[in-house]
Amino acid sequence: METTALTRLVERARLLAVPGERRVLGITGAPGAGKSTLAERLVERLDGKAVLVPMDGFHLAQAELVRLGRADRKGAPDTFDAAGYTALLARLRAPEPGAVVYAPAFDRTLEEPVAGSIPVGPAVPLVVTEGNYLLHDQGGWAPVRSLLDEVWFLEIDAEERVRRLVERHVRYGKARPYAERWVRGSDEVNARVVAGGRDRADLVVSEIGAR
Repeated sequence: METTALTRLVERARLLAVPGERRVLGITGAPGAGKSTLAERLVERLDGKAVLVPMDGFHLAQAELVRLGRADRKGAPDTFDAAGYTALLARLRAPEPGAVVYAPAFDRTLEEPVAGSIPVGPAVPLVVTEGNYLLHDQGGWAPVRSLLDEVWFLEIDAEERVRRLVERHVRYGKARPYAERWVRGSDEVNARVVAGGRDRADLVVSEIGAR
């Protein structure tokens, strides 16, 4: 991302990080748009005033996806615990004095969620959460938007986004032909679902150069 663009986004996020309060910033966009990269950079630059809680920690475990017959659609809206994610956001919006909330993470090497990985202390003023379906208004995802103070939608050139996705799958151990088929199939189906929420975002970011 260009330095000037990132600086503007950091300053906008900093306005949400008010000591003594708790705000939640959502970053969404299609698979491969650069959500996690932007979220990580924001948190790094906010100097302890923010913590990152990814939506991907609510992926259903692979064994459960197999049981449900959804393993070939991993990443689709119904392959997450949307109700669990919503419940966590509600807890994060109303921190209890002295109580740490533990959020799950997603291990891309294992391709599995890992419970209790991310501690969120009550004094942290800003939670940054990123994921595909923050603006999805169907099923268990519908309540999410109301739990977020702002949502930013990232979009980039489609060919570049697909290229990044393929490289990411290869980097985590998938054969390139398999990665290309998966991205052109499952990931792009999910991208079209995500695009349906674009107009509900507070800010649309044309993200440049994230890895």
